[in-house]
Amino acid sequence: MASTFDVQAVRKHFPALSHKQVYFDNAGGSQILKEVVDSISNYLLSNNVQLGASYPIGQASTKIFLDGCAAVAKYINAAPEEVVLGPSTTQLFRNLSLSLYDSLTPDSEIIVSKLDHEANIASWVQLAQWKQCKLKWWGSPSKTNPQLDCNRLRDLMTPNTKLVTCTHTSNILGTISDIRAIAQTVHEVPGALLCVDAVAYAPHRGIDVKDLGVDFYSFSWYKVYGPHIACLYASRDAQQHLHTLGHFFKPTDTLENLLGLAAANYELTASIPEVCRYLEKVPWEQIAAYEEALQKVLIEYLLSKPEVYQIYGEPVADSAKRVPVISFTVKGRSSREVVEAIEARSDYGCRWGTFYSNRLAEEVMGLDPVDGVVRVSLVHYNTEEEIKGYVKVLDEVVCS
Repeated sequence: MASTFDVQAVRKHFPALSHKQVYFDNAGGSQILKEVVDSISNYLLSNNVQLGASYPIGQASTKIFLDGCAAVAKYINAAPEEVVLGPSTTQLFRNLSLSLYDSLTPDSEIIVSKLDHEANIASWVQLAQWKQCKLKWWGSPSKTNPQLDCNRLRDLMTPNTKLVTCTHTSNILGTISDIRAIAQTVHEVPGALLCVDAVAYAPHRGIDVKDLGVDFYSFSWYKVYGPHIACLYASRDAQQHLHTLGHFFKPTDTLENLLGLAAANYELTASIPEVCRYLEKVPWEQIAAYEEALQKVLIEYLLSKPEVYQIYGEPVADSAKRVPVISFTVKGRSSREVVEAIEARSDYGCRWGTFYSNRLAEEVMGLDPVDGVVRVSLVHYNTEEEIKGYVKVLDEVVCS
């Protein structure tokens, strides 16, 4: 890639972008790199055998799979033994909750953020019910710009706090949480663990789990230009709290053996190094600066008409505060009506709803639990021309 951001060069890596559809629903899933598709095809055509066999193709297939796992670990600055892959972040958190079952007692306390996708809520609510321990909700007093505040968290914590769960970036708000500060707050209680959902954050920034200081951290690669597979990190220290879900004869010195359950798809795992190689060529600093310019177009338009629109999350384009997941409502109009009107007259694909963040939408933001918001989610392959065109159509739909 060039030293300055070249969106046209970027777009050549994504075959889907050659079609007429304009993708503004990237928080639901990004488009996939051609290199990833080629890797999946090559694996299935040339190396599609069970892992662990001693014959040549078996050895090659095993190495390709392990290289994929190692690429995930390197990408987030973890050891391969600290990473497991699975079908989704939702599934991996469920596995994690089952693995933590024996580490909790009735006097344990779990703190769950209300700003989260249900993937990082449902498993912990169920775990608290099973163990008959106390569940505490970490919310926010703001309806339009909810944030995860460390002082509010500290007020909820006690010596009995065993687990805190939260999001790195809400898939509705786009606001970036200060995970490093949150981790430090959680660890003020000896033995307390932090579990972070990074699904909405990962497409926009690089990740260093050691620098963040988290215990558990998960995201889905299909949101990060790759295949439909997810990864979960658990530090070596955090793994001491886990009970194995695996077969009795398997060692328990890796996260994969503890809770992987052989659910990491071979061909998809094999393709992840291609995502990592691509991201090495597009510096995250350039992506952040470019996406800031993209979201500025829509955010400034929404803010220019406060009598018409209500924006949610940080009402600024500053890339230090938010990623380009921009949600809003139109006063006097349903979100569904607005999106369907846009789709009727254009090729812009955005979304309406609550996007599995129902508790955030209804209980914190005070919105209809079905209609929710209009969400426009951009990534670095979108163009300024696309977002300017969207603003023009939106204005025609709402204000004409």
